[in-house]
Amino acid sequence: MLPQPRKSILEIQPYKGGLSKAKGGKKVLKLSSNETPWGPSPKAIEAYQNCANTLERYPDGGATILREAIGKVYGLDPAKIVCGAGSDELISFLCLAYAEQGDEVIYTEHGFLMYKIYSLGVGASPVSVPEKDLKTNVDNILKAVTAKTKIVFIANPNNPTGSYIAKDEIIRLRRGLPENVLLVLDGAYAEYVTESDYTDGADIVDMGENTVMTRTFSKIYGLSSLRIGWAYCPASIADVLNRVRGPFNVSTPAILAAAEAVSDTAYTARMVEENNKAIAYMEKELAKIGIKTYPTVANFILVDFGSENEANAAYEKLMNEGIIVRPVGNYGLGTALRITFGKPEENEQVIKVLSS
Repeated sequence: MLPQPRKSILEIQPYKGGLSKAKGGKKVLKLSSNETPWGPSPKAIEAYQNCANTLERYPDGGATILREAIGKVYGLDPAKIVCGAGSDELISFLCLAYAEQGDEVIYTEHGFLMYKIYSLGVGASPVSVPEKDLKTNVDNILKAVTAKTKIVFIANPNNPTGSYIAKDEIIRLRRGLPENVLLVLDGAYAEYVTESDYTDGADIVDMGENTVMTRTFSKIYGLSSLRIGWAYCPASIADVLNRVRGPFNVSTPAILAAAEAVSDTAYTARMVEENNKAIAYMEKELAKIGIKTYPTVANFILVDFGSENEANAAYEKLMNEGIIVRPVGNYGLGTALRITFGKPEENEQVIKVLSS
């Protein structure tokens, strides 16, 4: 008999990233993967290039420079920061360490697909909880908790909806969960949010010993290809993550580039400003042509065409002009497309095509 994987692994539908090629060999405008159109800070690029002559050396296993840079910018204890190959890897570590066969892992119905995938990967049962008006609903989550629940994942802001829930709701969720349930606040798009009632989750982590905040350098910092992210955790959980991660799980180029990226706060502030302009423009222009959008605080917008046929037609129309956006039927949103914001002239191009 051939080697057999854990049964739950065969239930996984592999994650598919946004397409990178359009039809007919046209010049591609890729707005399908929530990548920043502006690229990383020039200081991050310089740091990446400067380490080219030391590639034969193993990286610092503790990512010390990066953890200290993150700690300085965000006012956090570097000892409670763990770095990974994107926040995805850290999410997988949390599932590996805190869930197993017979356990349940909760996520919201339109939440990041990797929560389900990593849960199945360790043999746990993923539990999808209904949202309300495409927003995380705390009451629905608390109703879904059972004695088997071990982890609750909340993407805040959420992908692909672009919605967020306020700090007081996160606190209510944390206080309503049993102490032995780990709450994971995934802040992949946190840097974009400017609303006064929002929290990235660091203050919730500091409230106790059972909450983790994850972050990434793939979005506002523009380092997607380097695969670098981080988690802020209670000391006990940081200790666990450091036990299960590989000793050199992040590369030197990623560490050094990310340290410069997070330290260049002026560049980050400019990215927030550009994103806010893009939100205002796209919401206004899409409304003009009668296309429904949902409020967003991230670097993308969820656009609802009213029917799957209309959404598919809009997708093909954009694709035929070399513009790649993201269908989100796999998130249960078959009537919608997710459009990542580009530079101003790129956003104008999207509107021009959808208006024609």
